[in-house]
Amino acid sequence: MNYAQQQMVHARPPHHRPRRRPRAGRKILIVLLVLVLALAGFLLYVDYSLKREPAIPASGERPADGPGTNWLLVGSDSREGLDADRQAELGTGDTAGRRTDTVMLVHIPQAGGKPTMVSLPRDSYVTIPGRGKDKLNSAFAYGGPQLLAQTVEASTGVRVDHYAEIGLGGFADMTDAIGGVDVCVKEPMQDPKANLDVQAGCQELTGPQALGYVRTRASARGDLDRVERQREFLAALTEKASSPEVFLNPMRLFPLILNTSGAFLVDSGDHVWHLGSLAFAMNGIASGQGVTTTVPMSGFGETDGGASVVKWDKEKAGTLFGALAQDAPVPEDVIVTGM
Repeated sequence: MNYAQQQMVHARPPHHRPRRRPRAGRKILIVLLVLVLALAGFLLYVDYSLKREPAIPASGERPADGPGTNWLLVGSDSREGLDADRQAELGTGDTAGRRTDTVMLVHIPQAGGKPTMVSLPRDSYVTIPGRGKDKLNSAFAYGGPQLLAQTVEASTGVRVDHYAEIGLGGFADMTDAIGGVDVCVKEPMQDPKANLDVQAGCQELTGPQALGYVRTRASARGDLDRVERQREFLAALTEKASSPEVFLNPMRLFPLILNTSGAFLVDSGDHVWHLGSLAFAMNGIASGQGVTTTVPMSGFGETDGGASVVKWDKEKAGTLFGALAQDAPVPEDVIVTGM
């Protein structure tokens, strides 16, 4: 090798291996990790946004903690957060305070069984601890969620594990967030007090219409008709909220989640994942994979003050609530599908 060839050899740049581009799998993993962290952050934000107060009885005699999970669901007539224009739109009036419009007990089986939703008429004549016999909704007026939960436990023998309450504005906002809810109205309904005017037939109700539909007592059977409409609408609302139309549409899903977090008041120990399990059970009920009923009744009566009340059929109600307390199937003969 001559001198010129030696110079050419020494002039060659050192050999470097070409840099490897990041693998596609690694990129996908990073994207998934970012999405998971974003979702976790969003859920924590939603959980933080939930309103909380002590609702589960902290002391006193309580039913045994049986298998399965029991929720006390309450619709209140709270006007909190509603200005005068919104109150007029929803037909709520401007009454101060907070009372119950809806009381339901939802049992979620421990494994494999059907969830059960039981309507407890607000005019049910029950024993309120420390207050004697009175309407069920009076327990809420006297002592808020804790006394209501304590009254439900004493009257049913079913231990309440979780509590969820929604006010008037929150209910309407959730309905509007999913683009309205389809219901089939049996007959024309007009109630100026509830700002309700709907015709018979299947139709989509907006938030204000839906609120009037589940609140009005302007029908032949008053509160008894109302509890049936409440169960019917709640099932339709849950079915719509879990449908691909909402679940796969971020423009509806995220407003629904955010409205839900701002609409619900829960017990101090409840979190968003507990509400998730409730929503899953409610979806099962809405799709026909569950039981819906009103507590069996024996008739009507009056308080000492002359107020009309609903009396439970003690034997059938005992069978119904006994099944829930033991996480057993509810016997067909105590299921009330119409009244």
